[in-house]
Amino acid sequence: MFETERLILRRWEDSDAESLFEYAKDPDVGPIAGWPAHKSMEESREVIRNVLSGREAYAICMKTDGRAIGAIELKLNGCRGNDLATADDECEVGYWLGKPFWGQGIMPEAVMEMLRHAFEDIGMTKVWAGYYEGNTKSKRVQEKCGFRYQWKSEDVDVPLMHEKRTGHVSSLTKDQWQWDRLYAAASAVRNGRTVSRYVTCGEVSAAILSGSGRIYTGVCVDTCSTLGICAERNAIFNMITNGDEEIKKVIAIMSDGTSGPPCGACRELMVQLMPDRYREIEIMMDYRRERVMTLGELTPEWWI
Repeated sequence: MFETERLILRRWEDSDAESLFEYAKDPDVGPIAGWPAHKSMEESREVIRNVLSGREAYAICMKTDGRAIGAIELKLNGCRGNDLATADDECEVGYWLGKPFWGQGIMPEAVMEMLRHAFEDIGMTKVWAGYYEGNTKSKRVQEKCGFRYQWKSEDVDVPLMHEKRTGHVSSLTKDQWQWDRLYAAASAVRNGRTVSRYVTCGEVSAAILSGSGRIYTGVCVDTCSTLGICAERNAIFNMITNGDEEIKKVIAIMSDGTSGPPCGACRELMVQLMPDRYREIEIMMDYRRERVMTLGELTPEWWI
């Protein structure tokens, strides 16, 4: 079972048949996703037992009442219904949501938790997703969750609907997911402001992924003397304060929202912090173009 701010994602039970039928009988829900609307509660019960029984299949429930309002599943390599993942460290995510809950950000919230589970708990390196032409809601969910569009396929078989459609495919790697989280974390704390006549801060922000998997943030602090600090060093000191010592990835967000490399002082601190492994630290040079360099490439020769 998993929890988010508003949701509980849990295993399906026979007692969910009534709730499942309530939402799955709607012709606006299933057909656009590739499966026919349910015709009876007994059919919904059979679907729970035979379709929604996979190892990583979960009912999406609101915390307020615990009723199942939709479904989400990570389809592992070799699982029924997986059309995209062909490697053991890849999977495909599938989902649907009852119509009364559309437009509330519920599905992106559920998908983001499944991505965390896929990458952190079960060792996936890539998650695939697809949608059929016209399913704009599914497309928006994938875009909101950071999936990168890959290709379009014509005349895709939709067996349960006995027809062919145009399909669209997107994917997200663990590395891309980590960088997206870092960018979001750094952007959340960037807030340029004046603290006093002598101090401004927040025009640049940074986020660090530590060896433990935790994310630490910091902002720049500028003073009229040399007492200020860069956002990257602020984030590093935050990391050290909280007991972590290893840096995996670093991103700095400038005042215009672009990313850029750390200054010499920040690079020097990272080298001194990890003198035997600093070359492996990844630096986001250009987030929009997904251009990454290692600290070893930026600092090929250390002065000590």
